[in-house]
Amino acid sequence: MPVLLFLIDTSASMNQRTHLGTTYLDIAKGAVETFMKLRGRDPASRGDRYMLINFEDVPLGIKAGWKESHATFMTELRNLQAAGLTTIGQSLRTAFDLLNLNRLVSGIDNYGQGRNPFFLEPSIIVAITDGNKLTSSGGVQDELHLPLTTPLPGSELTKEPFRWDQRLFSLVLRIPGHATVEPEPLGGVPPDDSAITPMCEVTGGRSYSVFSQRMLNQCLESLLQKIQSGVVINFEKTGPDPPPGEDETLKPGPQSWHCCHKLIYVRPNPKTGVPIGHWPIPEGFWPDTNSPTLPPRSAHPHVRFSCLDSEPMVIDKVPFDKYELEASPLTQYILERKSPHSCWQVFVSNSAKYSDLGQPFGYLKASTALNCVNLFVMPYNYPVVLPLLDDLIRVHKFKPTIKWRQSFENYLKTMPLYYIGSLRKALRIMGAPNLLADNMEYGLSYSVVSYLKKLSQQTKIEYERLIASVAKKVVAEGGIKVRDRGGDISLAQRRDFTQLLASITGETAALPLELNSKEFSGFQLAPLNKSLKPQGFRNAYDIPRMHLLDQLSRMRRNLLSTTCLLRGQDTDQLHSVPIAQMGNYQDFLKALPQPLRDADPEQPKRLHTFGNPFKLDKKGMMIDEADEFVTGPQNKGKRPGSDSNMHGVGGGGPKRRRCMSPLLRPGRAYSPPVSPAASPFRPPLAGETLTHTSSVPLLSVHLYSEAVFGNLYNPETCETGTTVQPGEILSGPLLDGTETGGVVEEQCPARYPSPAELKKVMNSESLEVNTELRALITKEIRKPGRHYEKIFYFLKQIQGSFDTRLIFLQNIIKEAARFKKRVLIEQLENFLEEIHNRANNMNHLDGF
Repeated sequence: MPVLLFLIDTSASMNQRTHLGTTYLDIAKGAVETFMKLRGRDPASRGDRYMLINFEDVPLGIKAGWKESHATFMTELRNLQAAGLTTIGQSLRTAFDLLNLNRLVSGIDNYGQGRNPFFLEPSIIVAITDGNKLTSSGGVQDELHLPLTTPLPGSELTKEPFRWDQRLFSLVLRIPGHATVEPEPLGGVPPDDSAITPMCEVTGGRSYSVFSQRMLNQCLESLLQKIQSGVVINFEKTGPDPPPGEDETLKPGPQSWHCCHKLIYVRPNPKTGVPIGHWPIPEGFWPDTNSPTLPPRSAHPHVRFSCLDSEPMVIDKVPFDKYELEASPLTQYILERKSPHSCWQVFVSNSAKYSDLGQPFGYLKASTALNCVNLFVMPYNYPVVLPLLDDLIRVHKFKPTIKWRQSFENYLKTMPLYYIGSLRKALRIMGAPNLLADNMEYGLSYSVVSYLKKLSQQTKIEYERLIASVAKKVVAEGGIKVRDRGGDISLAQRRDFTQLLASITGETAALPLELNSKEFSGFQLAPLNKSLKPQGFRNAYDIPRMHLLDQLSRMRRNLLSTTCLLRGQDTDQLHSVPIAQMGNYQDFLKALPQPLRDADPEQPKRLHTFGNPFKLDKKGMMIDEADEFVTGPQNKGKRPGSDSNMHGVGGGGPKRRRCMSPLLRPGRAYSPPVSPAASPFRPPLAGETLTHTSSVPLLSVHLYSEAVFGNLYNPETCETGTTVQPGEILSGPLLDGTETGGVVEEQCPARYPSPAELKKVMNSESLEVNTELRALITKEIRKPGRHYEKIFYFLKQIQGSFDTRLIFLQNIIKEAARFKKRVLIEQLENFLEEIHNRANNMNHLDGF
């Protein structure tokens, strides 16, 4: 996961304008936004982490760190202002400390245990500045100096403030204030000659001198190509040069390929996205188990290569690591030799016990296609150990002899102890996990291990402290210091010296005492806080002179007003809210006084939601039996034919959609409608109290009647002179033959439909019922198993004519044939034959 840290110059010189009409700070902000848009096109940018630092002191200078979101980053970027000094050295140290804050906790650096290229956190620092003089409170500096003191624990273990996976790139803005006719330099963007350029080159980066907007876009495209997962290594030649080739002449003196400071690419695993490796690069010292401290290491390891041709060694089942080198004069020279079958061994000085150069831990080799140069990292002193492991596999068949064990033990004495862990893993991969004893030490003393654990705890505390301070954004209370100008004036130079002398001798009255300026040496004048909203009703000095009369009338209106306002606000301020803060409802609630407790705590609380304060909690409402409320998860991830999505079938949860068919309601059987009575209602008998005789609520009856009969009621056909009055109880038969009562809402009763209309309604109802039955039967057919009782239960409830039922049953047989339900097909065919036999014996059908 790459870390992209932007260091923006916010000194006062960034306010200078270019010929484009924008300031340098505006160009810097636009460059960051453009870079993020271009980077967002790459799918690998999903794991990027963005940070933002300016030239202010810590923690104010850290605008976006480890915990800030992308929205916070963009907000802080737009709010940057150019006011201050060019303290780029202190800001760079802050950037490196922020990146190194969590390395001791995660164990990436692995101090004293070798350098693992696959343990990395690639970071790119992009500094955007104007390249002017470096200014600070101590004066103007010609060179860039980073502070040596830092609050980061464990910083003494590395000589430099940066690490080998952190690179610095600088965009130095040189856009002129007036448009020039001079052509832009050809051949790419040149490096700048400012003080930050040497720092960029030391970390493995570079600087760009930007003279136009087009060059700035070109630099951003180049920076996108620099976002690579890798570490920087110093390669240096040792020994004589290789013999020249046929067409090559030997050049005297040092060459550019003799010493290179370049990157090796550490490719992540395509499956896991994390780099995987086996062997470390050795340390520059021999580990001593009795040493109480660790010597500091350099940020970039110094790897020496010998130009003597050697034979590459690779053995099956013995793992090795392969890293591609960044293009450099060294890679160009190796590729020009066209020797893909030979290699150059690499060493780290002082890594062995009795050798200054050390033993080889790998080699440089050109690829077979001669398109790149790779660094192969092998076990330490691989020319000795690889033949031993080859004999173990091929000759001894993983059954070592005494002589082989003696040779292997002699090798272990020349190997640094921190290779034990890597060698044990390699032997486990080979199939010989018991060659190394489990109690072998790793080369660190007890004091060093305790010190590293202590540093890890201190770093974690410092990490949490810095994260908390960045989140709080405590603004330092700065002010204007009052300087004492009269402290150096002698008493003899005062105009009233004669009177002062007379008052001391007692000849005249004593002069009044003057204030001692030394007592107020630390006195400061508070600056104007622009972010503080003026409060004219509290502080008279916040009222402009031209608004005094308006403020008086406003204060008079507030005094005589009886409106209950918030504490600390007047009427105008109560309704004068910026648009960006109008939706900040939570802060408004926090400013309200604490409400009193409820008089009845047992009463369910009202669900108070912003935007709709009258929205009630549905869990506490009474619900009609047909619309059963569903609580809990609805199993949205299951397929539509699952058992859990069926209401009343399969034992699953209830269904949210209302079932409109009366025959599918549990506990209620469907019966055909009965002919309506001659009278739409009957008068109540003497002493009889009309009540509801049906368990269906009145509202349900009304909705059901309206759904069945539609708009058959016509007020124009009502008979006049009827004795039915509004509010009387209406009693009449329903379609299922039961009596029910209802309140008459009209002045004339509704008439019953004619037989043709009733037949039309019933046909449409039968079609809806059959459609739902077919859906339920299809779901049962798709289920595994041979439980077909529910299918025949649904088939007995099919409505319609004889032909309709036969067509329905034939379609069900076709559906069963689709899923190859042979047993079900046989039962359905028997069921169909039974229907034909009954049809021949009966003249009419009243059900299955």
